[in-house]
Amino acid sequence: LNKPEWYLTQVLMWIGNHSKFLDDKIQPILDKAGSPVNAGLEFSRALVMLILEKLAADIPCLLYDDTLFCHLVDEVLLFERELYSVHGYLSSFPSCMHILSEESCFQRWLTVEKKFALQKMDSMLSSEDAWISQYKDITDVDEMKVPDCAETFMTLLLVITDRYKNLPTASRKLQFLGLQKELVDDFRIRLTQVMKEETRASLGFRYCAILNAVNYIATVLADWADNV
Repeated sequence: LNKPEWYLTQVLMWIGNHSKFLDDKIQPILDKAGSPVNAGLEFSRALVMLILEKLAADIPCLLYDDTLFCHLVDEVLLFERELYSVHGYLSSFPSCMHILSEESCFQRWLTVEKKFALQKMDSMLSSEDAWISQYKDITDVDEMKVPDCAETFMTLLLVITDRYKNLPTASRKLQFLGLQKELVDDFRIRLTQVMKEETRASLGFRYCAILNAVNYIATVLADWADNV
């Protein structure tokens, strides 16, 4: 259960190792017979169906172990990325995202994603460099004077989007968007709390850093507004 990468990597190896044989030997036979079947894709689809069976059996056993469950999700997402980008798998075919979209599994994924995101926010705001820009010494890069915590937070949101963008239904994606909106609001509240501590020094370093953070986040969110 703690090594899903073993069978996921094995399947990717089988797909890669058989592609030349399927393309050179099997596909011409299908073409000659007038069949529309793509040998390589059908081979991949059959192996992915085995993966789905394996996941359906394994997930109930690790649903309430945060570490194992997160590891499984991470490995499945890496597997899916390579399956589509390297092996040309079709989005209309069955995929692991259908298993992750099933109610009990999906709700657990959302819960764990939120838990780890909040932990990340705790650590980024308690860091010694939270209010310092990574690029403070490079003038032409750092026009917005973005503090480290704001940049890390937006990267966190971007990573979450990247993780859920291939979910098969819009309703599931919207639930993840709801999580992101919660995180933005949580970050806003945290910034407000820090700002209240700084009101006596409204021209101070940290107060200005908070304003820069808010400006940066608003600007990036506006840029993302065109992303359906």
